[in-house]
Amino acid sequence: MKIYDVDVAILGAGTAGMAAYRAAAEHTDSIALIDGGPLGTTCARVGCMPSKLLIAAANTAEAARGADRFGVYLDAPRIDGAAVMQRLRDERDRFVGFVLDSVEGFPDRHVIRENAEFAGDHTLRLSSGRTLTARAIVIATGARPNIAGPLKGGGDRVHTNDDLFYWRDLPESAAVFGAGIVGLELGQALHRLGVRIRLLGHGNEVGPISDPEVRAYAAKMFEDEFPVSWDAASDVERDGDGVIVRWSEAGDKDAPRHEERFECIIAATGRQPNLETLGLENTSLPLDDKGTPVFDALSMRIGDTHVFMAGDASADLPLLHEASDEGTVAGKNAALWPNVTRKARRTPLSIVFCDPQIALIGQSFGELTEAGADFAIGSVDFADQGRARVMGLPGGLLRLYAERDSGCLLGAEMAGPAAEHIGHLLAWSISAGATVDQILARPFYHPTLEEGLRTALRNTAHALGMGPEPPLRSIDCGPGA
Repeated sequence: MKIYDVDVAILGAGTAGMAAYRAAAEHTDSIALIDGGPLGTTCARVGCMPSKLLIAAANTAEAARGADRFGVYLDAPRIDGAAVMQRLRDERDRFVGFVLDSVEGFPDRHVIRENAEFAGDHTLRLSSGRTLTARAIVIATGARPNIAGPLKGGGDRVHTNDDLFYWRDLPESAAVFGAGIVGLELGQALHRLGVRIRLLGHGNEVGPISDPEVRAYAAKMFEDEFPVSWDAASDVERDGDGVIVRWSEAGDKDAPRHEERFECIIAATGRQPNLETLGLENTSLPLDDKGTPVFDALSMRIGDTHVFMAGDASADLPLLHEASDEGTVAGKNAALWPNVTRKARRTPLSIVFCDPQIALIGQSFGELTEAGADFAIGSVDFADQGRARVMGLPGGLLRLYAERDSGCLLGAEMAGPAAEHIGHLLAWSISAGATVDQILARPFYHPTLEEGLRTALRNTAHALGMGPEPPLRSIDCGPGA
């Protein structure tokens, strides 16, 4: 039997890596958690938490601007960009501190503060030059922002979301490239904080939305608030201490060409896995045409090898809770290798914290359509929903998808108020295998935004042929609404 230096080596001490470490530590004390830093996880340092701090400040300013709709008159909010960013950095550093405390709480013998690359299937070469052999290995090296080629003309005026959270003040203006999750959240937040912005998307993407009706509804709400081009053909030129952005609508050769100058560019054009420095070419791991290891999403195992993937390095589901789940599965399987087991994934749940909030739950419209599923759709427009009207909210659209034969809820897409909360209720219901009728039998308090969900469920039941036709318009004013 071959003797290895450790049973399990984990590359990366972010969310996935720490989850893998904890899972592996339940089965072996022979572990190496390898990371040259900086530590702190993407979520805490440059992702989930600092972005929500920026959004909280932005939404506070927006609420002040909209107070007059309630007959409450306030002076126009004065936004101190330096103070906004100071609070963001202070709170962000606090969250990062919690993560650092966790890593520092691991036994010193388990933590190696170096980078590593593969020198062979079981051998890792550390940045100090020494080598380490491991019976099983977990790759949890995360990802980094990707700057699209055309943006490089902006030079050092191009910032990523990673850069933004270290700003000392807010710029006067910014062109935000990318209308995915990061672009929508940051673009809208900066707009609400008084930064002149333009959002430039590609392919008519509006966050992760695949349902064309929800996408169109959300797009109109964003268009009403700030300048946006959902499918822009653009180029960037450095101009003194700023940048000039030129764009036109893609696919329209007669579209007019626009030009606008901004202080900087924010590149929200995706992230790429941190894999190129790992020496994967020195292994026999199966790779796809992009150089990413081919792995099983239920065991996180790469091919039939002793190496496992977890977190953003897999370019699969770049969400913290998914990274944690993946790390747990990978760490356990690495410790028990070759006794590898597969674990079912949780019901998919993705939330975007823009306004309106966006949520995708379970199977999306696009996935169901591509699979040829037979499903019925029920919806609700929050423009007429009772509690939403009381709160002065501008509306929103929720669409539910239910299996026609069984009535089981399959998925939903939403752009509207409280999507983060309604999304959880729907995810839990889908996880339980609940039918539309079973969910309708549960309590709905009046007056709440959740009554809008009940209206959508009633419309879905009717579309399934399992319930009466609901009223043409409902403001969810009671049990019979």
